[in-house]
Amino acid sequence: MVKWLVFSRVGGISFHYGCQLGFKYQHKRGLVNIKLKWVKDKALDAVVTDERDLRAACTLATIISSTPQCCLPIYRLNRHRGQLGLPGDLRVSTLIRRYPSVFLESHVLDTRGSHVPCFSLTPEALKLRQEELHILKQTEIDLLDRLRKLLMLTHDLTLPLQTIDQLKWDLGLPYDYHHSLIPHHHQLFSFVQLPDGRVGLKLKAWDDCLAVSQLQKSYASQQKEEDLQNGRLAFPIGFTRGFGLKRKCMEWLREWQTIPYTSPYTDASHLDTRTDVSEKRIVGVFHELLHLTVQKKTERKNVSNLRKPLALPQKFTKVFERHPGIFYISKKCDTQTVILREAYDHQQLLQKHPLLEIRERFARMLREGLLDRSRGLYKKTADVDLEGDPPRHVYHVETSDN
Repeated sequence: MVKWLVFSRVGGISFHYGCQLGFKYQHKRGLVNIKLKWVKDKALDAVVTDERDLRAACTLATIISSTPQCCLPIYRLNRHRGQLGLPGDLRVSTLIRRYPSVFLESHVLDTRGSHVPCFSLTPEALKLRQEELHILKQTEIDLLDRLRKLLMLTHDLTLPLQTIDQLKWDLGLPYDYHHSLIPHHHQLFSFVQLPDGRVGLKLKAWDDCLAVSQLQKSYASQQKEEDLQNGRLAFPIGFTRGFGLKRKCMEWLREWQTIPYTSPYTDASHLDTRTDVSEKRIVGVFHELLHLTVQKKTERKNVSNLRKPLALPQKFTKVFERHPGIFYISKKCDTQTVILREAYDHQQLLQKHPLLEIRERFARMLREGLLDRSRGLYKKTADVDLEGDPPRHVYHVETSDN
């Protein structure tokens, strides 16, 4: 159960005036040295554990279905290992064989006549993949807006493709967005060469209609005249039952909520990074960033490369620990995942993107296949492969990296 504390709910404020107030306010108050404890939230942990292997399996399904034969040998799939987020001791072939309800195994012959494992999709998985492509087409405008807003959070409207690649699953972007999406919208984006030699994506024009944070939108209908004048906006705060917030921390949090809010889409270079005003702006940036994701969460490591593009100070991710009422850090699945608390009611996401229905169905397919495999329903097929019996399909390939 989550206890919600919203000290102030306002919206539609004058952000220009709010920035001016923030500039004055920061001279009166430095960064308060308070750290709130981390308390385990089983419901939000389940959000992470329930998706174990989902991203990797979906990515592999996308790669396989994108080929003309809808079938790839293992050495071709191994080339994408770095994009799957797998533990170091888990082989790609092991992951694939774990889910026979999604992946079918056959063999190919290399130039030496040796059998090489080759994987395709089951008819059910292939059909689901086609439905996903249809939804991606239907929601293309929404996906473009998410990407545009992400770039608008940066100081020069530009991000390295490598950084966007780390976030593309969370943003709901197609796996091959730089080929299937960006070239069809040259009026919005351009590929640029960055000073460090990498390729970046640049937004060609600023859009004032998009430069409105989700926090501002959420509270626009609850605005108060006095809040319009003082330029303040508060974040929804929630704690897991048993958090035990001390009075000192409660008073600090209540006062912190009254600090002028700086929109993540405005220039904040004038703010002193050693103040609570600056910290509130950083919280606002990640509050907005998580709202741009389809599941209101992302792995902590995915934002590690955003410090310079977002013009953030050193150790900027400390705001996640200092504000556990806004962000929850799940430590499940050998990683740290930052989750926006307000987006969930226990384990349920309050607003679901159409793409999530496909992912949920895919996750059920994975679980069912794993269960059937544990019951031995796929044992006979596995035995045939292990004994070297004639494969069901034979393809000729040039090389082998078994």
